[in-house]
Parts: sequence; structure tokens; C-alpha cells
Amino acid sequence: QVQLAESGGGMVQAGGSLRLSCAASGRTFSSYAMGWFRQAAGKERECVAAIICNGGRLYYADSVEGRFTISRDNAKNTVYLQMNSLKPEDTAVYYCAADRKRDSISPNDYWGPGTQVTVSS
Repeated sequence: QVQLAESGGGMVQAGGSLRLSCAASGRTFSSYAMGWFRQAAGKERECVAAIICNGGRLYYADSVEGRFTISRDNAKNTVYLQMNSLKPEDTAVYYCAADRKRDSISPNDYWGPGTQVTVSS
């Protein structure tokens, strides 16, 4: 069992940056694939970025490629999402997810409660 807790959300103007963090409980964090999803009002949840257990493979949605960077620090049981050049359409609740499948690029076994990101124009 893994428990996840996101932090770092907030409100920012278009063009600004935010860094989300997701702290995970448990001793086996390094064996999980991790990812960030988002869900905007009235839309389906989508995976925006994922990273496999050893960080050797990354996935980005086309809509965030080149602007967002996912990384992980297995020593700190934490995964990050650096978001630059934010746009109003990035406004959503952002969720951290973990998967027991080490090389999953759409992790979905465990979820955090989410953190709101609002980008104003």
C-alpha cells in the first residue's frame, strides 16, 4: 500500500511556473512507476507525465511536452512536476499516481487527493 500527498498547487499568471511535489509513504517507492494526471472541470482525467521506477523512461502528453518536466528522488520518496510557461488551459486538479508495474507509463494503482492549479490569463 502506498499513500500519496501532493503539494505545490496554487494560482499563477499565464507564463508563470509552479512545481508540484508528491510525497509517498512506504519503503518500496523506488519500485513504483509514478505519474501526474490532471482533470479540468467537465473533462476526463488525463495523464500528463509519467516516469518509470528508475527514471530511465519518461512520458509526456503532447499538450505539455517541452513545458513540463517530471522527475523523482527515490531517496526522498518524492516525485516532482516542474511546470513552466503555464497556460490557462493547464488549469485543473492535478493528481499524483503510483503503479506497482515498474515500467508503466500510465500509473493508476494508487492516487493522491489532488491539488488545484489555476492559471489566469
